[in-house]
Amino acid sequence: MSFKFFKQGSAPDYVIILATFLLVVFGLIMVASASSELARKNFGDSYFYFKHQLTYGFSLGLIGFFLASKIYYKTYQKWAVFLFILSLVGLILIYTPLGVSAGGADRWIKLGPLVFQPAEIMKIAFLAYLAAWLSGREERRNSFFGGFIPFLIISGLVSALLIFQPSTSSVAILMASALAVYFVSGARWSYIFGTVAIGIIALGIISYSSEYRWQRIMSYLNPETNVQGSAFHINQAQIAIGAGGLMGVGYGQSTTKILYLPEPIGDSIFAIIGEEFGFIGGLFTMLIFLTLVIRSFILSRKIGDKFGQLLLVGFGSLIGVQAFIHIGAISGLLPLTGTPLPFISYGGTALAVYMTISGIMVNISKHA
Repeated sequence: MSFKFFKQGSAPDYVIILATFLLVVFGLIMVASASSELARKNFGDSYFYFKHQLTYGFSLGLIGFFLASKIYYKTYQKWAVFLFILSLVGLILIYTPLGVSAGGADRWIKLGPLVFQPAEIMKIAFLAYLAAWLSGREERRNSFFGGFIPFLIISGLVSALLIFQPSTSSVAILMASALAVYFVSGARWSYIFGTVAIGIIALGIISYSSEYRWQRIMSYLNPETNVQGSAFHINQAQIAIGAGGLMGVGYGQSTTKILYLPEPIGDSIFAIIGEEFGFIGGLFTMLIFLTLVIRSFILSRKIGDKFGQLLLVGFGSLIGVQAFIHIGAISGLLPLTGTPLPFISYGGTALAVYMTISGIMVNISKHA
């Protein structure tokens, strides 16, 4: 395989660019609001988290977006195996002295001054690897032993490393996106249904055998039974959204973020959006996500290259599934998962990775 590292294409897709930067700018605005009281209390600086997100998330993400929009996307097909193995090593290094624990989870690596989440980088690497692998020989899509079994083994390996962190929601999001790629590649329906069945059974067993995961499911089914315990988070999130009404209480005027709502800058940030900007603000946020996802799917139908098509489907599914899980959990439609909202929640690695993903999508659009 030979191609240029940089290859001139046509005009980029401005819908993806606009949607991305609307979400990023709105995210920075919301982090500034949601974190103000927490930052003042913890660091004596109301803008500590905002400045950290700007420095380590947005600035690196801007570089990632720019470079990814310039690098010819088929370069990732050539380097997919190497990137995937490197990401696997990153997940393993979490359990070495380089790993950093916080809040009962092992999800970070510290290399000098840099602290990052390998699981976020795996999102790009795993989907790029799958897209490259499935765009190859047809037996990888239609053969039981040559395609379906290897797909399950690879997915199972990644899932196991994420489960041990623990990060169940990351597994659900990444595997749902992987399944979308597998489906669009032309895999048989029986393999799709088989993968879904195995995934549901596995998640059920894992949830039942883990007390905190099972409590979240029970709180979802019976949110009134333990409002001061396991159901406290979801109840406070729904109170915040309800307080916002149609138009919201106004930017920066949320009261639940001060004393009551857990994780206001991360897992609960959509509740702050609902409280400060109301139903209209929440709907606007969802419409931007929907626009970005639908546009990626439309572009995937235009591009003739199989790798580019699968990459767009994978990235579009990743953004859509994670946004849906976050909003659904905070709204009470799904069990609480602890899933951040893409582009918006606090987290430097996540913001940089999702901006880079958008950059890759922009580059693919130049060649559609």
